[in-house]
Amino acid sequence: MANETTWLAAPRSVAFGGYHVVLARGLCEQELAERLAATLVYDAAHVVVPVGEHTGASLLELMDDAYGDSCDGIGMRLGCAGGWTYAVAYGGWQGEFHSPAPVSRGGVHVCLLEYEEENGKPVPPRFGYFHDGLLVSGCNLRLDASWGYQGVDGDPATAARVQERFRAAGLPGPGRDQNEVDRAALAVVAEFFGLALPRDPILSGRLAAVLLEPA
Repeated sequence: MANETTWLAAPRSVAFGGYHVVLARGLCEQELAERLAATLVYDAAHVVVPVGEHTGASLLELMDDAYGDSCDGIGMRLGCAGGWTYAVAYGGWQGEFHSPAPVSRGGVHVCLLEYEEENGKPVPPRFGYFHDGLLVSGCNLRLDASWGYQGVDGDPATAARVQERFRAAGLPGPGRDQNEVDRAALAVVAEFFGLALPRDPILSGRLAAVLLEPA
């Protein structure tokens, strides 16, 4: 299951707009959702409102009904796999979360996988791994010179090991298709950090869902 993050590299793998996924080792679903709600950039505090179990499509329909347009709100579907709790964002999540570093306080391990696929700038997919409030490893998964890429950031020893894994995988590699680079880079970080993100429950199953709403 470790390399099941690679399915994120497919176009519109989760929903229109890309993907925003946070995985945590050491938190239950409710606490992960509450900690993520506290990282929203809004001035007002937000609370987690459970809305039952949903597929991705049915959660977006509920958000359309609640807000007029699902992009005017933020929802999440929650689950667990391989020792990780995960939160998958829906709606207008783009640019609305601060770094998840605070989510990792208290010795928690947290991984962010994010791609604003419809951003016309364009923004590359990004990865960040945090522990106890600190960045352990992070990079632009395209591994190119865009968006200030200077290699893998974070703890120097860990960053060097991750960078070496990218080189061993032939990344980024001249002339390679971007989706292929994305998939290969996701495979490297998934294997290195032991990540698990099951495709079928997220794409076709029903998972506990919440809305993040002003308190």
